[in-house]
Parts: sequence; C-alpha cells; structure tokens
Amino acid sequence: MTSSPRRHALVLGSSSGFGAAICRALAADGLGILGVHLDRRKTLPQAEAVVADCRALGVPCTFFNANAADEGKRTEVLDAVEELLEEDGGRLSVLVHSIAFGTLAPYVRRPGDDGRTITPKQMAMTLDVMGSSLIWWVQDLVTRGLLGDGGRVFAMTSSGARLASPDYGAIAAAKAALEAHVRQLAYELLPRGVTVNAILAGVTKTPALLKIPGHQVLIDKSLAKSPIDRLTHTEDVAGAIAALLDPRLHWMTGNVIGVHGGEEIIG
Repeated sequence: MTSSPRRHALVLGSSSGFGAAICRALAADGLGILGVHLDRRKTLPQAEAVVADCRALGVPCTFFNANAADEGKRTEVLDAVEELLEEDGGRLSVLVHSIAFGTLAPYVRRPGDDGRTITPKQMAMTLDVMGSSLIWWVQDLVTRGLLGDGGRVFAMTSSGARLASPDYGAIAAAKAALEAHVRQLAYELLPRGVTVNAILAGVTKTPALLKIPGHQVLIDKSLAKSPIDRLTHTEDVAGAIAALLDPRLHWMTGNVIGVHGGEEIIG
C-alpha cells in the first residue's frame, strides 16, 4: 500500500512572529516546511532555530534568505521549491503570507514637528511587499502547477485595515489591499479547488508590533478589554491555521477569520 505524498507549506516571513509559529505548528502536524525570510547576520539565528525545531519533529525544512517581494528572487526560490518537491515526492498544500516589512511614517507633518513624512517610494514599497506580493506568489505557483485542488492560502491581516493609529497609514493601506486581494483570489481560485482566507489576529507581541509607535498603548488597551487579561499568542494563530487545513473546510473561502479571543467584539 503506497502512502500519500507528503504535504508541504510555503511560509513567507518564516523566521519570527506569526510565520515562525506557523512553521512549527504545521511541522508538528507532519507538513514539510519551505520558508522565505529576510534576515541579516544579527537575526539569522532565529531563522536557524525555527529550521532546527521543524527538523527535530521529523519533517524536511528548508529556508531561503531572500526578499520575497523581489521578482528575480521569487523565481529562484520557486525553482528550488520545485526541485525539492520532486526529490521528496511531495506536494505543496499551503501558502502563508506573513510578511511584516513596511514604512512607519505619518502622511503629513504634525503641528510643530518638522520630521519626515512618507514618500511615494516608501508607500509603493509597503503596498507591494505587504499587499500585492501575495498576488505574484499565487500567480507563479498556479502557473507552475504547484497550487491546485485542496490547496490553502492564508494571509495575515490586522485590525489596522479598518482603524487608524500613529504612523501606521501605509501598512494599514497595505492590509486593506491585502484583504481585497484575498477576496479576489478566493473568487478566481474556487474553480481550482483552492481556498483563500485572511487571518485577523488580536494584539500579539511580535517583533513587528514592537516597531509600531505607541505599541504599548495597543497592548494596554487589549489587556484592559480581555476578560482573562492576556494577549493573543502566536501559537493561538498557528494552531488555528493548522486546524483550517481540514479538508472538510473546502467551502470556507474569501473570509477575514478572527483569531483574537473576541478582542474585536469587545467595546
């Protein structure tokens, strides 16, 4: 009796925060892990730790240190992914978009402040990296025949897609665009048997959150609202994504799925 081919997940933004937790959770469920991250020497050990943890769970794990928004690098990564899947006899089942790289800056100068404001180049970069890059990865995966029936696509969004906070405008715009891309991709990929959903986590202490001006205010507000006085953990989100791979959820697509302990419904 032959076993079914091993399922693999491709995680964009795999070395820290949500991406790292998702890699570990899916590896624990037996999926091979393919990760794309962008780290310099100082932060490279955290990526190496994720790879070691996944391999310790008995699954293949390969990370690519590359800019996921660069077309040439995307092509190189996908060439390597195709080779790895062919060698392993596996198939790609999941794409996770968890890229947290954009410009934090105000749109206009504050009264009495002569500091910088966001530039057109920074806005375009943020929108592409954190929003539109999802489209280009999906396009290439479909064209190469790597994403097909039973496939899952998840993209990490945030409440910033609907709310305003200091210096967050460009990233908020990218998250709003990302949710629109999720809806359109869900519509276009349904005939191929692929579901596409956005995941809305609650306030979570990730490296990305700690870069946001006034992040402590966000943390305090979340804790004040929570009936159990705790933030969302990356493991909460990773576990939810692992559960959403259940084939019985093949009709759940085009949604923004909240994984926030009710934070979004508490006034």
